[in-house]
Amino acid sequence: MFNRPKEVEELLESLVAQTFLDDFEVLIIEDGSTEKSEDAIAKYKKRLRLRYFFKENSGAGASRNFGMQKASGNYYIILDSDVILPKHYLSEIKEILESAFTDAFGGPDAAHTSFTTLQKAINYAMTAVLTTGGIRGKKSSVVKFQPRSFNFGLSKAAFEKTGGFSRMKNGEDIDLTFRLWQKGFETQLIERAFVYHKRRASVQQFLEQTYGFGTARPLLNKKYPQTAKLTYWFPSLFIIGLYASLIVVFFGYPQTLGFYCLYFFTIFLDSLLQNRNLKVAFLSIIATYIQFLGYGLGYLKSQFLSKNTGF
Repeated sequence: MFNRPKEVEELLESLVAQTFLDDFEVLIIEDGSTEKSEDAIAKYKKRLRLRYFFKENSGAGASRNFGMQKASGNYYIILDSDVILPKHYLSEIKEILESAFTDAFGGPDAAHTSFTTLQKAINYAMTAVLTTGGIRGKKSSVVKFQPRSFNFGLSKAAFEKTGGFSRMKNGEDIDLTFRLWQKGFETQLIERAFVYHKRRASVQQFLEQTYGFGTARPLLNKKYPQTAKLTYWFPSLFIIGLYASLIVVFFGYPQTLGFYCLYFFTIFLDSLLQNRNLKVAFLSIIATYIQFLGYGLGYLKSQFLSKNTGF
């Protein structure tokens, strides 16, 4: 966690509200924050079995590994500090793991009714079948699920055998998933174990975030060439095609741009049906464009210009 005292308080409040009856501990890892969360956390120390650690800034992956090394349990759940848990979250995980155990799992993210319109639009862009193919939690859209670090479960045995998260700044969760598979561990999607992912984001922050995601994928492709797919090029080709279609309009060829207009109109309608809000639907168009732009540019730079492997 880095500089998120308000968000971590909301997360802890949602942990207090869990219907889960078994004992569990909560570890808060403060990764060199300048806005410390000690005061926000203090009020929960009598309500949760809570342990707080402050360490020098070393990045998200190293902080998660630090937390798992300090934890006393045999199964870890890694959460971003900007998530809020539904009250049945832990109970759903226990039920599924008792009936179909895997050493790692992931869950989807959703938008809470209290989120801003921009946060809801970003959630749509990140999770919709029309934008990402539903890879972040639509079970029918995936064969082998790749958990994301904002909502990631990992057994102690799997952590010890893989060493946990790598030093990658972006894509470290996907990297861990690939190493889990290499070591013979299975992953699964627990659809009912969703979180409300708040994403404290402006348009600029979302662009920077998706740019980082884009830079990570070519590095993962080089490290795990068997996982590379042509579909990873789609955001880059989408943006190149969009700008090319804008140029050829001036030469009397508007047809290609029409396809893009139809796509964005479909995004508007789909988001409107899901969110029942005109402003969210309009912002979903912008969020989708920003997502493709950031990821596409990051992918191209990493593919052709970057010499740093990041590992």
